[in-house]
Amino acid sequence: MSLDSKLSQLLGTLGWLTGPDDTAPYVRDWLDRYGVQPIGVARPANTQEVSDVIRVCSEAGTIVVPQGGGTGLVGGSVASNPNSVILSLSRMAKIEEIDESDFTVIVEAGVVLARLHEQLQAQNLAFPLHLGSEGSAQIGGLIATNAGGSHAFRYGCMMDLVLGLEVVLPNGEIWNGMRRLIKDNSGFQLRKLFCGSEGRLGVVTRAALRLYPAPRSRATALIAVPDINAMMVAGNALRRSCGEMLVAMEFFDDAILDLSLSKIPDLSWPMESRAAYYLLVELSTSIASLNLDTVLENLLEPVFEDGLAIDAIVAQSEAQRAALWRIREELPEGTLREGRQIKHDIAVPISQIPAFLADCAPKVQAVLNGTRIWTFGHLADGNIHYNLSPPRETTDFADLDAEISAVIYATAESHGGTFAAEHGVGRSKRAIAETLRSPVERHLMVQVQKSLDSRNLMNEGVITSSANTNMASRL
Repeated sequence: MSLDSKLSQLLGTLGWLTGPDDTAPYVRDWLDRYGVQPIGVARPANTQEVSDVIRVCSEAGTIVVPQGGGTGLVGGSVASNPNSVILSLSRMAKIEEIDESDFTVIVEAGVVLARLHEQLQAQNLAFPLHLGSEGSAQIGGLIATNAGGSHAFRYGCMMDLVLGLEVVLPNGEIWNGMRRLIKDNSGFQLRKLFCGSEGRLGVVTRAALRLYPAPRSRATALIAVPDINAMMVAGNALRRSCGEMLVAMEFFDDAILDLSLSKIPDLSWPMESRAAYYLLVELSTSIASLNLDTVLENLLEPVFEDGLAIDAIVAQSEAQRAALWRIREELPEGTLREGRQIKHDIAVPISQIPAFLADCAPKVQAVLNGTRIWTFGHLADGNIHYNLSPPRETTDFADLDAEISAVIYATAESHGGTFAAEHGVGRSKRAIAETLRSPVERHLMVQVQKSLDSRNLMNEGVITSSANTNMASRL
């Protein structure tokens, strides 16, 4: 019996898609840069079906490409080899159990993050991971990429919020590590091994996640600052003053703001002033009686007195708060509407942000003069989204993508940073990873991957290459 027949029999017409029209939503990545037509798309309804699909594919020597919500930016969840089956977890979308005593929730991998937020809100609980794609990003994909988002400096990345996992291994075996404990030192922390593995080590099917009390009081402010040094000093002062109440501190420059306002017609600017940089800060607490608006306004007074801010607005309603956050969240869309771009997701130590930006820009211009640079990111954890558009008279610069990216990544590394902060490595950064990571580090990763998937069938080509997999056996 053929692979197609076996998967059709196993999953039925709802779970096994092969026609180009049916598979089209799964084939290309969000940036439309990666993806070839696979054999088909498997949409299992439960963990056992995931196991069965992987066993069938393993017997046929077929590559399995796990896929979540398709919001990744590094080409890690689409096929690069036509001898592949895309494994979509979208049908596994149950929120199984919310435990208010243990502050935990059990979810299937296909649960969309925004839906989890909505369900927890009714229980006065919160899962503190927030990012622009939360309306489509799925829990399994967020775990596989170890997603960060705007609240990571306060609550950690996805691996810090995962207490337990259920994973289908490359041989089809099911590992049940669904413990809901904060303290569990009973051996290697296997759950963290799968966080950030991008489907190379197995397929996450269920997760036990850590919850927090829902915010009862919140304050959000958008602050215009005259220059990057003022931004750094103001950010540091606010962080020291706000302590545990500060949950988000985003920044963006005026160039990307101007672009987004011009590209998104219904996006509005709430202040009279414009400046070189902007800070979006948010405080929250579970203490309902604490008026954080007053707290934030009082904290902003010395910032203005020291000349670190030009203007600011504190949201007076939930609608205003959402409007302020929308400005930040629409920045990627604004650059996307400008046309072809090269996106970079790097991180440096917070103190190195000004030096990195000052150092990197002339190096980019030396490769292609007139390149337009758009910067925004998460000030409190050093994560910078460093996106580029070609010069105005140029429609594309794909031939310079690798050279420009290498310059940016090497500059980040020279400032003690990384070429992959929260989007992962995927396919787009695999080559640069092999250049910037030491042979010892790469060898360790390959050995871990080989120990679980010696045939290299799980998401082949992501993070490590098949060439490196073969090389590892000779080291």
